[in-house]
Amino acid sequence: MEQYRIRRLRAALLAVTAVSGLLLTGCSGSDDSGSKASDGSRSGGYAPAPEGEQKGTPDGSEEDSREVAPSPDYLSTFALDVDTASYGYARRTLADGRLPDPSTVRPEEFVNSFRQDYDRPDGNGFTVTVDGARTTEDDWSLVRVGLATRTAEDTDERPPAALTFVIDVSGSMDEPGRLDLAKESLDTMTDQLRDDDSVALVTFSDEAEKVLPMTRLDGNRGEVHDAIDSLEPQDSTNLGAGVETGYETAEDGLRDGATNRVVLISDALANTGDTDADTILERVSGERREHGITLFGVGVGSDYGDELMEQLADRGDGHTAYVSDEEDARKVFVEQLPQNVDLTARDAKAQVAFDPETVKEFRLVGYDDRQVADDDFRDDSVDGGEIGPGHTVTALYAVRTREGADGHLATASVRWLDPETRDPHEESGQLETEALDSSVHRASSRFQVTTLAAYFADTLRATNGDRTSLPGCPSLSELSDQAQDLAHSTEDEDVTQLADAISDARRLRD
Repeated sequence: MEQYRIRRLRAALLAVTAVSGLLLTGCSGSDDSGSKASDGSRSGGYAPAPEGEQKGTPDGSEEDSREVAPSPDYLSTFALDVDTASYGYARRTLADGRLPDPSTVRPEEFVNSFRQDYDRPDGNGFTVTVDGARTTEDDWSLVRVGLATRTAEDTDERPPAALTFVIDVSGSMDEPGRLDLAKESLDTMTDQLRDDDSVALVTFSDEAEKVLPMTRLDGNRGEVHDAIDSLEPQDSTNLGAGVETGYETAEDGLRDGATNRVVLISDALANTGDTDADTILERVSGERREHGITLFGVGVGSDYGDELMEQLADRGDGHTAYVSDEEDARKVFVEQLPQNVDLTARDAKAQVAFDPETVKEFRLVGYDDRQVADDDFRDDSVDGGEIGPGHTVTALYAVRTREGADGHLATASVRWLDPETRDPHEESGQLETEALDSSVHRASSRFQVTTLAAYFADTLRATNGDRTSLPGCPSLSELSDQAQDLAHSTEDEDVTQLADAISDARRLRD
């Protein structure tokens, strides 16, 4: 039996290797007349990207189909991720009259940027919600796996925080909306923190400088604000020095029983000193393993090193957000402060088991760099994601059911470690075929927002008018109309912003 399992694993690995060089296709960006999406050569063009999907069918056939899990694997396992920077940066570039580079578009970050209505647990841990709806394509459905942590209403219940702000003061941060916005954000966050929280401040340009050692806020807020107000733009971006000095400062100010976190605010455009991503990332990874210091990356600027910031956060057991204006800053540093400071789960991983009796093929939308080996789901030494209170995590799957399928469809499980005791916990949810809504467009409003965000991301990832990778994907003009309807019916400002972004993309693609 063990030899058979090894043969299966080898076959799956060969399948992955064989297709690793294939380019992703995306949702067609054609308009109502059927014309193909722009490749970026028209007015506006793509915003530059500053410095594997799998094919096959579960029954091993050669049928030409969407990218799906290789035969005979009916498991999908990934580390949880609550990053949203990709969506925030896409909105910024679209508003500036440019299409975001497809390589910077991560669908899961679009999906996770919106409020969900999942049930919440009473204590630390997760609830699991699984639902789905059928698309306009025969036998294809979209299945949503929703994970939610407890609410973050009472900030007095969280452990104290020891935050090391690492601020980019390079010349590129002199652009309006960068350093000034970073300073305003820090001032706001400092006012929102509790008296028993601590703050340190590190800046970097050509070199890194410790501006303020770890300082308890009780009676010292004025000193912290003065240090923030003194920040001025200087020269080049030595991100490596900033990260190293930031972690040294966090280590010096390490507090037992507190949430120790580095908050990096930067455009992540490293251009001097140690610019090797692997070297910088290893420093972050080592400090996380040894001291449990996590990283929260906040991106700013019209030109933004999206990939490096995401990698830093992943290695640092943290997450990223993007701030383009005062409204974004208020959301990140005020409304979402508890979830960006506190932790309710460490090394959280999800695994979805599809039933081969009812499912013919499936594909996880996004989470490309968060994949975990199926056998490592219950290996608690394997890194997962760090999640705070008030967070929701949504994973969307394109699922093709077998003809006449009836019965159990999937079981979704989440496993995490208690942030204090490191004890493991699990929770699961089920989905039956009869629970699939008749249509994506008649599902709940929150489900529709989820699919709309995923379809939009898929459209932006497309560089031509090739066939869609998501079933039932509407044209860009149809997406725009649906978004406007949802914005009106939900009266949700975030959905209104999504509708505006889709309208911007439609104008640039026309």
